[in-house]
Amino acid sequence: MQSDAVTVEEYLKTIPEDRKDGFLKLRDAILAGLPPGFEETMSYGMIGYVVPHRLYPAGYHVDPALPLPFMALASQKNHVALYHMGLYSDPALLSWFTEAWDSHSSLKLDMGKSCLRFRNPAKIPFELIRELAARMSVEEWIKIYETTKP
Repeated sequence: MQSDAVTVEEYLKTIPEDRKDGFLKLRDAILAGLPPGFEETMSYGMIGYVVPHRLYPAGYHVDPALPLPFMALASQKNHVALYHMGLYSDPALLSWFTEAWDSHSSLKLDMGKSCLRFRNPAKIPFELIRELAARMSVEEWIKIYETTKP
């Protein structure tokens, strides 16, 4: 589900009440961990965390007019979704995250290639997500992106 919201503030107003508290705590955890240089913006109808053009002028290879995406946060029909391109692109980060999951959550990890799905926003492992957001700098992400992009 993509939103038509133009700003993050507009997007936040559309979050259903039953998941708003968990969604906001998840956003706070991401912002608390996110290294300097990444920016929060709207991207593909979701809240995006991107490398701005001032740091990576080439932009996203699919559409160079867009900044380089790194993470995204969305309220989907049946869950809250967190997309993290580092999990998809960096096997060491994926390994760390999947091993750390069990010590932070009693729930089974619900994950696609880069998508974490949280069906119960009250049970999101916020501290683990803060740690995940903090684990990759802008410079590290650009290096991985440049060596793995098609």
